[in-house]
Amino acid sequence: MPVIAVASPKGGVGKSTLATNIAGYFASRGHQVVLGDADRQQSARLWLQQRPQAARPIGVWEVDADWISAPPRQATHAVLDTPAGLGGWRLKDALKLADRIIVPLQPSLFDIFATGQYLDELAAQRKGGLARVAIVGMRVDPRTIAAEKLRNFVDGLGLPVLGYLRNTQNYIQLAAQGQSVFDVTASRVARDLEQWQGICAWLDEA
Repeated sequence: MPVIAVASPKGGVGKSTLATNIAGYFASRGHQVVLGDADRQQSARLWLQQRPQAARPIGVWEVDADWISAPPRQATHAVLDTPAGLGGWRLKDALKLADRIIVPLQPSLFDIFATGQYLDELAAQRKGGLARVAIVGMRVDPRTIAAEKLRNFVDGLGLPVLGYLRNTQNYIQLAAQGQSVFDVTASRVARDLEQWQGICAWLDEA
């Protein structure tokens, strides 16, 4: 079973947005997906509670900040939304379960610095180093100097950069309804789906 963990050293970078939309993508492909939320804010769990009955089903993976169990056996795919700055034994527990890790990164100096250190910790914890770890740029306006600095940083990491997601109200509005960009008419979110192509291709390799 592919287990995708979304992890970051900082809060507010879009972990839950990524996790819920990844779960939505797997559901749109007909997979039996479960979503776990180990973050104390429980944003992903709240998203699940808002999900319409008519939407493709996404199951609950029961986890919390102090205990990350194995995903339910009946699931074929699992997504884990982790707490900000997950480290120590909690990080080890998550890494034992995760096949792949996506690290969201915003175009700010503070996020870049913190993420550089976090990737060092991930490399030390994972037996394969940073194998099967990837970056997604969040809330990126490609016209800005900050976006250019972000690209320069990730280019030097030697890690796959799956895409850069724009800052749009689509994610906020859909999240309030328990939906992802994969749950609505494609024409409504065409630009966003285009930005997800690289992420989806990487997920399909899982």
